[in-house]
Amino acid sequence: MIGRIPITDVHPVVDCGQWPAKAVAGETFEVSATVFREGHDAVAAGVVLTAPDGRRGRLRRMREQAPGTDRWCVDVCLPTEGDWLFRVEAWSDPIATWLHDAEIKIPRGMDVDLMCEEGARLFERAAKAVRQADCPAPIGGTTPRARNGHTPVRPGTARTSEQVRAGDGESACGHRAALLTIAATLRDEDLDPRARLSIAQLPETASLLDAHPLRDLVTRSRPRKIRVDRRRALYGSWYEFFPRSEGAIVSESGVSKSGTLQTAAKRLPAIARMGFDVVYLPPIHPIGETFRKGRNNTLSPEPDEPGSPWAIGGEDGGHDAIHPDLGTIEDFDLFVGRTRELGMEVALDLALQCSPDHPWVKEHPEWFTIRADGTIAYAENPPKKYQDIYPINFDKDPEGIYAEVKRVVRHWMDHGVRIFRVDNPHTKPVAFWERLLADVHSTDPDVIFLAEAFTRPPMMRTLAKVGFHQSYTYFTWKNSKYDVETYLSELAHETSAYLRPNLFVNTPDILHEYLQHGGLPAFKIRAVLAAVASPTWGVYSGYELSENIPVRPGSEEYLDSEKYQYRPRDWATAEREGRSLAPFITHLNLFRRAHPALQELRNLRFHRVDQPDIVCISKRLPGAYDPATRRHGMGDVVLAVINLDPHHTHEATVELDLPALGLDWNAEFVVDDELSGESYRWRQSNYVRLDPHIQPAHVLTVRAAPR
Repeated sequence: MIGRIPITDVHPVVDCGQWPAKAVAGETFEVSATVFREGHDAVAAGVVLTAPDGRRGRLRRMREQAPGTDRWCVDVCLPTEGDWLFRVEAWSDPIATWLHDAEIKIPRGMDVDLMCEEGARLFERAAKAVRQADCPAPIGGTTPRARNGHTPVRPGTARTSEQVRAGDGESACGHRAALLTIAATLRDEDLDPRARLSIAQLPETASLLDAHPLRDLVTRSRPRKIRVDRRRALYGSWYEFFPRSEGAIVSESGVSKSGTLQTAAKRLPAIARMGFDVVYLPPIHPIGETFRKGRNNTLSPEPDEPGSPWAIGGEDGGHDAIHPDLGTIEDFDLFVGRTRELGMEVALDLALQCSPDHPWVKEHPEWFTIRADGTIAYAENPPKKYQDIYPINFDKDPEGIYAEVKRVVRHWMDHGVRIFRVDNPHTKPVAFWERLLADVHSTDPDVIFLAEAFTRPPMMRTLAKVGFHQSYTYFTWKNSKYDVETYLSELAHETSAYLRPNLFVNTPDILHEYLQHGGLPAFKIRAVLAAVASPTWGVYSGYELSENIPVRPGSEEYLDSEKYQYRPRDWATAEREGRSLAPFITHLNLFRRAHPALQELRNLRFHRVDQPDIVCISKRLPGAYDPATRRHGMGDVVLAVINLDPHHTHEATVELDLPALGLDWNAEFVVDDELSGESYRWRQSNYVRLDPHIQPAHVLTVRAAPR
């Protein structure tokens, strides 16, 4: 049923409130709604927040996005984790209605005394609405007041903004006195009518009414939930690597020996120095022997080839065990501890599938799909076949499967894992994930789940809605200017209330042709784009060496894929010879840490560029609010101008939306290039030239131009 003052299209709301919207502690996001009423009287709106402990905050005034749109909004920042509630309140604004009419009538000499008297009564009502409990009687006496409670004004003298501020203080009692002073000034017949009206037009008066609005016909929306997670759910730089390759030995004769968790731990300081926050490990469990895959996905492996870590389970255990070649659970605990010492976290792969040798296959054959010939169905994604992997049929024994998966997840949580990268969640029932994630959240709300679901949009979006904290995206396949601008805008705005993107530039399964053929510039371009556009991005090990050889033309699989063999890398020699992108990636990650604007998602904006291969991105975190101008300061502003063509130099004119950067349209300012170290004086229209082989992008911070 509609309220007296209609409130519609409240945002952020996910599927009419079926699931909570998302935010993280300290993140700024917008609450908005459409508010209107019949006739011509003014309306206003605000939002009231309720903290997880039940404490209600004060009303926060919303602003109309543009005159006549009826769309109202306010930026909100929730400081602590937990389930918050918000509701939109709307009301008829009698003072705004009066002021609109008074500004027309009084300058024309129409109904001057009547209009002033009506205004005075409204301001008296506003003063009376300020709670008396907020205005205790002064200790040791009272302050002289006129009979109507306001500080007397010398006849014939208009109250200036300085006088309104002076002596009134910031207390509710001071605000009440100031509102009464405005009423008295409106009644002062010794003043010129325009002077009487002017006190109601002061910015200070608007600020008073923001704090203490006079509200008629108050209408409230239904409360809506926002789940506030810890900061890592939104912001972080991820690094994926296979522990078995670090310290592995591959001799010229082809004899191989696995690296261990202990040798992999030696790689952690280098990863930390590159500025990464999360170390993601593919499955570290025992690997089956039956139908084990060999080098480059062959069906006839050599005796010492390790097989795919996603073919989980063997005689040494299943999902709760560690591959004996990697070490013991004690080694894993030490690895997690070392990661934490370096200021990072471990993300562990959760792949709910089995090799034919997994203990579950013998203990629970009812969990799998039996084909007409009596065999268990292996995984297929035609034309791809995964003979070494059995999918679980979640409809065969839902309660038994759920109990076992929950036990496995909590086992790794007990060993320090607070982030899980979930493999192919779109091949399991959504209801299963909704239940599991809610169960974990109820006891351990700091645990984060990343959905690796390269699938159709409805499934990807629904997985995010039911509780996944982050999502892989289609970013890898978005390389043209149109695709980059439309898709990243969708992630930053259309789906940002529930889907947090993690922009991996490559994965063990995805080597896009853009990287295969674009050379070193392509690797730099994609790194800049991901690191600037999204608060969370990631790389798979080997990206810093520009590994770009596919197993065959037209394939996105790597030649000699690490999924099927050990792949030790000579990091030191690559850096010494200048062949490593590690310094470049380090620069990006440290720049991200230094600029809070890059740690937000919803502040992404694209600016016009008159060239089809160059994009311009901005991110801004506004500064402090100035009541005098009713504007926020410029704050932290970052611009990125990127040449998407890794082969050719392009020139262009960048047309900036300066108000979106917190600047006036005619402003001049200085931009400092983080990549080149150079500085430029810019304005609304600017020339750029980007050679991908020298500098494929400008990554710029914005500051005021010196006078």
